[in-house]
Amino acid sequence: MKLAAQTTFRVGILLFALLYAANMPTLAQAPAQLAPMHVHHVHLNSVNPKAAAEYYPKPFAASATKTTFSGYEAVKTGNVYLLFTKVDTPPQTELTGPQTAVWHFGWNTPDSRKYNERFRAMGLEIAQMWDAADGKLVDLSSDALPGFPTQEQILELRAKGTMPSRQGGFGYLRGPDGALIENAQSGQVERFNHIHMYHEHPLCAMQWYATHLGATIPPAAGGAPPTASAGDCKRPYSPPTWPSFFKFPGFVRDPSGNVFFDDISISIRPWPGGGLVSTRGQLVDHWALSVANLDATVARLSSEGVRFLEQIHPWGNARAAMIEGPDRVAIEIVEVR
Repeated sequence: MKLAAQTTFRVGILLFALLYAANMPTLAQAPAQLAPMHVHHVHLNSVNPKAAAEYYPKPFAASATKTTFSGYEAVKTGNVYLLFTKVDTPPQTELTGPQTAVWHFGWNTPDSRKYNERFRAMGLEIAQMWDAADGKLVDLSSDALPGFPTQEQILELRAKGTMPSRQGGFGYLRGPDGALIENAQSGQVERFNHIHMYHEHPLCAMQWYATHLGATIPPAAGGAPPTASAGDCKRPYSPPTWPSFFKFPGFVRDPSGNVFFDDISISIRPWPGGGLVSTRGQLVDHWALSVANLDATVARLSSEGVRFLEQIHPWGNARAAMIEGPDRVAIEIVEVR
């Protein structure tokens, strides 16, 4: 009798455990550890590669040096290169053709306003922004009302007498071949720090970069876990705000985010409605990551269904392949042993 009672109790415990486990939420498995990738270069098309390469050390003398690399005119900045391919006709930019997924690239600077003043003294072209739908062109984001307000909020801020801070902020140069180059105040050292993308669904793109390329998604505000999960990555767009390159209707800033390869950010803003064209043949033709084992990386990406634009081929003294990422961005994978 006692043995039967013990058996019944144990069976009950087992059934309870099974039922409990069946109703527990399933925990997502951590992705397999991917071989590290590093931002290697940004590849631009240029009607005059030599002149283009000579430009960048002028605004960013502390971190950019003209050089050559793998047969290309080049700029070295930190561990990243800008490479230039000769083309016969000016490459299309967002001013002259359809938009691609690459918006711009840029540097962190210790004092964006002083840099901007120096750019003007050097005669470099500033790409200005509108500070409101009914406003004026300004050089820096801190010349506009604070907080990236909507037009309605701008009217409210004006009524309260709020003024621009004119401290820090970001601005842009219009460089060779129409390249858009950001000067963004952050830290105490001038350095190349980001490639800024447009994606129709930024959080989905972040997840793609993390899943296939091993990019790091930083914690959300307040240290919360990253929010770019595959199940709910399509979020509604926020209202347009200013400053903006578009006087009207302004600039849609959210949802947004970024991922990192080492200390280089792939920053992302939304492009509502999609329709971005391939980067190939445009001003920024592609950007590139380096890996230690190209064969293994190509095999893995192929097994994951990633689209290849170019299979493994010689690239200078090395080898490379080309894939297509979200919204038709071309990403080269270069082998660096």
